[in-house]
Amino acid sequence: MSGTLLDAGAVIGCPHGGRVTPATTPSGGVRTGGRAVATTAHAYLVTGCPHTVDGLPSPCVSVRWTADGTGVTVDGAPVLLDSSAAQCVTAAFVPQGPPVIQAAQRKVTVR
Repeated sequence: MSGTLLDAGAVIGCPHGGRVTPATTPSGGVRTGGRAVATTAHAYLVTGCPHTVDGLPSPCVSVRWTADGTGVTVDGAPVLLDSSAAQCVTAAFVPQGPPVIQAAQRKVTVR
């Protein structure tokens, strides 16, 4: 799998328009453009998701990332790419679709 390396400043949303942000600021010694590289070790939360099912609120609340198998790690955790597999999920862990990653300037590409 190849893709652009995500950093702490990546603009990510849920498929319904909610905003995805790191629960904790990614840290570590590896940086791109002055920002820490994002990894699967970081938790990501969703705020402002307006999704409903049959009129009942069913918002996305977090993102579950799947390790991409590139073999590239930071502090032992796989890095996140704009092509990494992920699902936005409800509080009951019901998958609601993949996050939407805004196209950004390519800084580092992993192949």
